[in-house]
Amino acid sequence: MPAPRLELREVSKTYTNGERPVEVLHGVSLAAEAGTITALLGRSGCGKSTLLNLAGAMDFPTAGEVLIEGCATAKLSDGELTALRRKRVGFVFQSFQLLPTLTVLENIELPLLLAGAARTAEVARERLGWVGLPEKADSMPYQLSGGQMQRVAIARALVHSPDLLIADEPTGNLDTVSGDQVLGLLREAATRFGATVLIATHSAEAAAIADVRVRLRDGRIQGIESK
Repeated sequence: MPAPRLELREVSKTYTNGERPVEVLHGVSLAAEAGTITALLGRSGCGKSTLLNLAGAMDFPTAGEVLIEGCATAKLSDGELTALRRKRVGFVFQSFQLLPTLTVLENIELPLLLAGAARTAEVARERLGWVGLPEKADSMPYQLSGGQMQRVAIARALVHSPDLLIADEPTGNLDTVSGDQVLGLLREAATRFGATVLIATHSAEAAAIADVRVRLRDGRIQGIESK
């Protein structure tokens, strides 16, 4: 059997706050397959964002393993980690994090340029068209609504066709209509692009589009529900 796209095996994470260690995650295990959406649910402080950072190789567990297609992220070299983040992982944030001095198209194109890809502008325009904003290519981020900025952020996250799409409260700053548009794009990212989508959310609407819902409390998994 092939390895899951993403797997966490008995993952724990401890931070040191002064001299006092704080364990944020405790023995978390879960797996996510290609083309699926997994929603992480729970109160603020329950460990959702920490889990996302571990899954995207932005941080590493204190104990246990995070594996992407069977490869433990903590065992990768700095060069291998950079390549993983640039080519195989995409990130979407609640605060959009578009670069204010770049146009919409340049923001989307940037991951391709960093990865040394070809046809960067052409691919970026295709992704911008996919999120329904082809006319905004030359706009600056400040000229967009919140929903438009998040759609641009999704286009940027998917411009390099990543295996893993990490979304941290992607609808948290949006109205209902814009949020529904963004959720539709995340659903399509899984079905059309085959991405493994991992969402941290408080939103019932976001949880509803997920194939798997993981409920966290105080850094532990309370339950896992599948459709």
